[in-house]
Amino acid sequence: MLDQEILNQLKTIFANLQSPVALKLLTADQSKGADDMVTFLNEIAGTSSKISVETSGTATGAPTFTLLAGEPLQNTGVSFCGIPNGHEFTTLLLAILNADGQGKNLPDESIAARISALKGPIELRTFVSLTCTNCPDVAQALNVIALLNPQITNTVIDGATVPQVAESLNIQSVPTVYAGEEVLSVGRSSLGDLLDKLEKAYGTAGSGEDTTPVTRDFDVLVLGGGPAGAAAAIYAARKGFSTAVVAKAIGGQVKETMGIENLISVPETTGPKLAADIKDHLGKYPIHLFENRTATAADISGKHKSITCGNETFTARALIIATGASWRKLSVPGEEEHIGRGVAFCTHCDGPFYAGKKVAVIGGGNSGIEAALDLAGMCPSVEVFEFLDTLKADGVLQEKARATDNIDIHTSSQVVEVIGDPSRVSGLKVKDRATGAETVYDVDGVFVQIGLMPNSSLFKDLLPMTRAGEIIVDERCRTSVPGVYAAGDVSNVPYKQIIIAMGEGAKAALSAFDDSMRGEI
Repeated sequence: MLDQEILNQLKTIFANLQSPVALKLLTADQSKGADDMVTFLNEIAGTSSKISVETSGTATGAPTFTLLAGEPLQNTGVSFCGIPNGHEFTTLLLAILNADGQGKNLPDESIAARISALKGPIELRTFVSLTCTNCPDVAQALNVIALLNPQITNTVIDGATVPQVAESLNIQSVPTVYAGEEVLSVGRSSLGDLLDKLEKAYGTAGSGEDTTPVTRDFDVLVLGGGPAGAAAAIYAARKGFSTAVVAKAIGGQVKETMGIENLISVPETTGPKLAADIKDHLGKYPIHLFENRTATAADISGKHKSITCGNETFTARALIIATGASWRKLSVPGEEEHIGRGVAFCTHCDGPFYAGKKVAVIGGGNSGIEAALDLAGMCPSVEVFEFLDTLKADGVLQEKARATDNIDIHTSSQVVEVIGDPSRVSGLKVKDRATGAETVYDVDGVFVQIGLMPNSSLFKDLLPMTRAGEIIVDERCRTSVPGVYAAGDVSNVPYKQIIIAMGEGAKAALSAFDDSMRGEI
């Protein structure tokens, strides 16, 4: 099942395992796919003397195994329903390493303490697709939570393995996370996001150690871990500044971009790989990384700027804001309540759920037309709606779309309502901006691709911004407040591109260095 090259790589990956790990198969003999699961697990176990396979006669209805670790072997709370191939193969490998206390994805002490303090019991089910690029981050984060808190379990479920369950729950978007019988999360989330939701839903049994305020001081504080933030941190560290990065996740919005072919000197890469490369590069310098943080307050009034995340406060003489941007929503009736129930933002993750169905794409820029072309290969009809009079996508993409028989393009079209019942989308009401006429299009899914919205709300009343919410900077990335800089998609610099964000991040750090040398900060 696994080729020899992969098996050889696994031998290297698992060479330093310290404690025994067992993959316990929980499936009855008649379970469909059980034989393939046994073969898969035995091949994994064959790559290390520390890994073994155990069997149980438990009837699960689908091939399922749980992870045991330690001496003596104990249940880690992590299970997999379906063979974790595709993008979830890495999730399995990390789960094995994490159970042994290894892996770069393990959180720092502050986040680990928050996880340990979560009140249980909590039974998590993470529904994924093996082709989904956002699913591994969520599955891996919840596995870590289960590993660090014995009152929490997480089962990573390949939805295709249990179609009846997925259909009964009306899952139309992945990853979808259930906590007990309630939906906890739909779509891309970081460990920090998921931890926030679990704390809100279940509460914590915090101790004084968990809640005591902590202040961490640096020369340069970078808020955001995308291309701009990473470049700023590296340039600041190279100038000798003590530097920290505070972010939800290293890579940021880049992780949602699959094909990257315009990063000069790198002919082709993917967002997840670029994010991993960025993190590796940050690791080459004495940069303090504080991931899985959500900034809740900012104070930029004094010489030392501060950012607060829960019980942690980060201070520095120079603050570089590189928080990027998030997918913009339509903000029309019916949209919010149908997210994950017919309204989606990622064709790579959710497109397969709409195979054979009619769909709409909102937005005529590059992302919108690329999404339409992607969906056209699996859907009988794709309606594209663009608010402006003309498409904004590159000419080559427009030509491909117009040459695709099952793509219909509508310009001067304003979406006014998403129509459906609580469980599904059934239509889209669109207004012709030229005539004022409204038409209802019968669609089963709506993919929103109308650009990005700056993640600048934390500084709304602190810094001047454009009408679109972009932080206004000068040619050196300086804001109106000395010692505060902004770079990348959160700023008003035109052309939201990875390569431009990297350059702006470097520029912000160099400006901070110049200002420091002149004694201005």
